[in-house]
Formats: sequence, C-alpha cells, structure tokens
Amino acid sequence: MKINPEIVAKTAVNFIKTELARIGMKKGIVGLSGGLDSTTVLYLLVRAVGPENSVAVIMPHRVSSPSSVEDAMEVVRDLGVKHYLIDITPMVEAYFQAMPTEDKILRGNKMARERMSILYDISAREEGLVIGTSNKSEILLGYGTIYGDLASAINPIGDLYKTQVRALARYLGVPDKILQKKPSADLWVGQTDEGELGITYEEADRILYELVDLRVPPEEVEEKYGRERVRGILTKIFKNHFKRLPPQILKISLRTVGRDFLYSRDVLT
Repeated sequence: MKINPEIVAKTAVNFIKTELARIGMKKGIVGLSGGLDSTTVLYLLVRAVGPENSVAVIMPHRVSSPSSVEDAMEVVRDLGVKHYLIDITPMVEAYFQAMPTEDKILRGNKMARERMSILYDISAREEGLVIGTSNKSEILLGYGTIYGDLASAINPIGDLYKTQVRALARYLGVPDKILQKKPSADLWVGQTDEGELGITYEEADRILYELVDLRVPPEEVEEKYGRERVRGILTKIFKNHFKRLPPQILKISLRTVGRDFLYSRDVLT
C-alpha cells in the first residue's frame, strides 16, 4: 500500500501532459469540491500545464457545507487558477419540482450528473479536457454516480486508493485542513463517505489491496478481516462492475467498437 509520492506525482504529471498533447489540447478542467481528491488532482494539473491552463469549477448546492466552498476558493487563490463558481440549486430543484422525491440517493445522483454536465459544457467553452477525480477505492466499490462524478476524459488518480491519494496530497502540499477532512460527497447535510460505506477507507483499502492487487483468495482475506466485512466488499465490487464498463454493444460486424476496434485514443494515421 505504500507509495513513493515523488515518483507517483511525476508519473501523474507526465500522464496529464501526454494525454492532453495527444488530443491537441492545453487545458484541464477540474470539478473542485474542496475535498481531498479534487484538490489533489488540481495540484497535479497545475504542475502539468501551469495555472494559466488549469480551470477549477466549484458547484455547490444549497445543502452543501459552506466550508467546502470556502476551502475550494482558498485552493483556487493559492494556486492562482481560473475558476467558475456555479450554484446548481436552481437547475436541480427545477427538475425535482417536476419529478418530486425525498430519496437522498436519487437527489445525490441528479446533483452529480448536473455537475458533470456543467463540466463538459465548460470543457467545450475552454477547449480543455475534464480531468477525473475518482480514486481506486471509489471506483472498485462503485461509490460514485455513473455519468456523474465517475465520468471524465482522463483520470490521474484512478489507480490510487484513497489512503494513497492522501499520501500523494501531503507530498504535493495540499493544506492540512483538507488532508484531515472527513471524506464526503457533500450531497446532503451531515453526509460522509465512510458512514454510507459502513467501513473506513483505511480498512477498505487494505482489504481491496489484498483482493485486487495481490489476488489473495477471499477465504484467506476473510480470516484476517472477517467474513462479513470481506463479503460485503466483494458484493460491492461485483454489483457495481457495470459502472466501470462502457455501454455494451451487440457484435454484428467484423470489427466492433469497444471489442475489436480498440485504441487508447482516437488518432489519425
């Protein structure tokens, strides 16, 4: 689980530079929540392309914690990047006036997708790529909204567990108050990631690392961490696998997009 944050930072910065250049773009767009993951990604982006080519988009809802916006604005000022501050309350609540619900998950999903819609609009206006901010823990556990916060053009932290992102953030100089903040998608008052998951990221990451990276048989992992806990994580991994896949296309032709016609990026030859 231990990483060399200096090497990881250099690799991530090179990844961002390479992918932007491959597509012929200079700018990156980050949805900045004021939390650990998005702040870390913005720090990486600034290292890769400079503050002049880094754009942060802060998108609070009326239920968002005021401190989240304050922390995000402080990061924007410290890094000297261009930013947009867009209140998503009018758009989200207009929808729920027509389609009422008090279901927190439904409301949270709508908020996440509204934010991603805004990010892609701004990416077109700024001619930049949307940079992903979901970590490996979230991706494996399915803790995110498909076509919402899980969407992006490229993701420099998607292969880092949450605890590894924290180590990288510390190396990059992310402010202590963000490093120490309880992880939260900020979708409703008092919401925390670990409260919803029912397990701390530190515990989940150790189990995920053994199951996924080391390929330790589940039975052996259960002996260390308990059958119920490990089975719960495995269930989340498999149940949410659809979120990690592009839409399935029925194969009819000789070369099917996503199956036989495979390129890391579209290129002209």
